[in-house]
Parts: sequence; structure tokens; C-alpha cells
Amino acid sequence: MKKRKKLLTAVLLTLAALPLSAQKQWTLDDCISYAMQNNITLQKSRLQQQSAAEDVKAQKGALLPTLNASTNQSVGYRPWQDSGVATVTNGQVNSKVNKDYYNGSYNLNASWTVWNGGRNRNNVRLSELNAQQSELSVAEQANSIEERICQLFVQCLYLNEAIGVSRSTLETSKKNEERGREMVEVGLLAQADLAQLTSQRANDEYNIVEAESQLANYKLQLRQLLQLTADADFDIAVPATTNEQALSDIPALQTVYEQALATRPEIENARLGIESSKISIDIAKAGWLPTLNLTGGVSTSTNSLSNNNWGNQMKTNVNMSGGLSLNIPIFDGKQTKTSVAKARIQQQQAMLDLQDQQQQLYQTIEGYWLDATTNQQKFRAACTSVASSQASFDLLQEQFNVGLKNIVELMNGKDNLLQAQQNQLQAKYLTLLNQQMLRFYSGSSIQ
Repeated sequence: MKKRKKLLTAVLLTLAALPLSAQKQWTLDDCISYAMQNNITLQKSRLQQQSAAEDVKAQKGALLPTLNASTNQSVGYRPWQDSGVATVTNGQVNSKVNKDYYNGSYNLNASWTVWNGGRNRNNVRLSELNAQQSELSVAEQANSIEERICQLFVQCLYLNEAIGVSRSTLETSKKNEERGREMVEVGLLAQADLAQLTSQRANDEYNIVEAESQLANYKLQLRQLLQLTADADFDIAVPATTNEQALSDIPALQTVYEQALATRPEIENARLGIESSKISIDIAKAGWLPTLNLTGGVSTSTNSLSNNNWGNQMKTNVNMSGGLSLNIPIFDGKQTKTSVAKARIQQQQAMLDLQDQQQQLYQTIEGYWLDATTNQQKFRAACTSVASSQASFDLLQEQFNVGLKNIVELMNGKDNLLQAQQNQLQAKYLTLLNQQMLRFYSGSSIQ
């Protein structure tokens, strides 16, 4: 039994000492889902949305009557009170004559605004629109974060594949360098030419380090956007991408724009801004209309100078009142006129905001569409260029191995191949990114 415990302990210690080789692989969906739940800026926007929802409740509550109760308790002292003179308090003759006394009053008052030019109901409508705009602002913020995550993620995918190409190129450089050494030993290649092959191999190693540094930087930006801590387990999952995906059909520019007009939250937000401005004009015009209020109240009081007990005083001193008050504005120093004019200016600004949002949306979609179309054409050309450069380099390498081509021709062929491969990768991932953005703006989710 003791041997088994010792063996188990040794195994656990050994496993604890081993480095964690497997990190959590974050897919694009994982990154977006995590950001939607944990991004601080987005959480703040949601809190503002909740606050706007509470404002709606407050404005609806303003339509209801108000009721409040109050009481006042006081003591008094009359040092020169004539002992033979009675006093009157609240319409009651007080037979007691004391220098010190105690008063109590109790009130219950109600008020209800029957009509104020529709201001209260318009305030409810305005607060409801503000709540909808706040919700749309959350959606705008979420879309912005999702778009940025996609851009960073695709950049990471591009660099990851570019590193693979660079490593393949490095292996070729190593083989060429080794072949160069063999040729130097048999006198078929000069030492200076071998030095060029060594330099080429070292340059390829540098390119890998540089690309890995760029990849680490983009992963850092992605981690920071997700607001993950430095000790969080993070690495991206690399999905399989095909040339067919990059060569898939690109949706028409006008079709994407029309779908975006119907679905994008920033456009709907701007439209609601125009509706809000119209209601603001109605609220401002209410300053020219009369206001009717209904009031009512019940009050009673007690006094220590009275011969009646507390209960009788509370009953006999009850006073009920009710009334209507009408306020008709005649001249307010042009305050209402100014408010209406400013509300109309706000309406014009809201209309311009909608036009501005529509133009910005079109320019953004047009940019994505142009980039997708251009890079797809570049990708087609790059595929042909890679195939041609690869065939040319393979032939150059065979000729170099038998001494028919010099070192300069070999290195030029290799550089041409590497450039063609890099151009192909860049065009491929830029096409994929812009295709995704067009689908995203047309209302589909990023995949």
C-alpha cells in the first residue's frame, strides 16, 4: 500500500513538473462570444441601456397622481400670557391658559395634472425612443468590436500561413547551402558564391523571426481587445481555408448597401433621432397651451390647550379641500418660441445625421467591395504566378545542382517564388476578410 502511494505521488510530481504544451485554441466564434459577454465598454453601454429603460418607467409614473402625507409637531412658550385670557387655535376656543403648549398638524395632499399640452405623454414617447436608441447603441458597439476582432483574427491567420511558407523557403535555402558546400569541395562553386547562399539562409531565418514577431503583436492586440489578462491561456485555432473560398462570388455592392440600410443599427438609430426631434418640437409647443391641475387634501390638528382629548380634536378639526387650477400662458419672454426654434434646428441636425450615416455606410461597404473585388483578381493572378514561379525555380535548382546555372540566377528564382507566394497569401486573406465584412454588413453573422 505504501509503495502504491509513493508511486502515485511520484507520478503526480512528474506531471506537475511537465510544461503545459496544449493551450486553449480560440476560434473566431469563441473570441466574439467572449467579447460580447466580457468587454467592459460593451458592459457600460448595457448599463446605459438599463438606465434608459428606468427613465421610461419614471416618465410613465409622471402620468399618475401624486399623494403625500406630512405632519408637523411643535411646542410653544408664552412667558407673558395673561392667565385670564383664552386663546383661539385652528378655529377652536382653548379654555386652558398655559404658558407652554403643544401643537400637532396632519395633512394628506393629492395632485394630478389633468392636461399640460400633452407634454407628459410626449415625454413618455421620447423616453421610449431614447431607450430604443440606447439599445441600438449597444448593438453598434458590439458590431464595432466584432468587426475589429475579425480583422485581427484574419491577420493572425495570414501571418500564420506566411510563416509556414517562410519555413518552407528556409528548408530550401538550407538544402541549397548544403549543396553549395559540396560543390565548393569539388571545385564547382566559388567560396564567395557559398557565402551568398549562407547569407540567403540567414535572411530567411530573419524573415521567420520577423513574421513571428508580427504574429505575436496581432495576438497581443486580440488579447487586449478581449481584455484577457497576461496569464490567461490564449492561442488562436487555425481553420482550414481553401482557394475556392477566396474565389467564391462577391455580392453586388448595391444589394449589400440596401440590406445594410434595413439592418444596421446606426441607420435605425439615426432614423429614431428624427422621430425624437419631432416629439421634442411637440413638447416645446406645449409651452403655448394651458395647464389644468386637480388638487385635493385632508388635514387636521391638535392642541394641548384644548379641553378636548386627542381623538376628538383629530375628528372635529378635520378639513377637506379640493379644486382645479388652470394656468393659461400669455407671455413668457419668448421662452417657448425659442424652445420651438431650437427643437426645429435639432430636427434638421437629426436629418443631416441620417444622411451622414448613410453616406458613411455606403463608403464603408464600397471600400470593402472594392477591396474584395480587387484582391480576388490579384489572387487569381497570383495563383498563376506561383505555379509559374515554382516550375521555374524547380528547373533552376536542378540546373544549379549540375552546374548549369549560377548562384545569382538561383537566388533570383527563389526570391521571385517567395514574392509570388506572399502575394498569393496576402490577396487570399484580404479577399476572405472583405467577403466576410460584406456578408456582415448585409446582416449575416461573421463565420
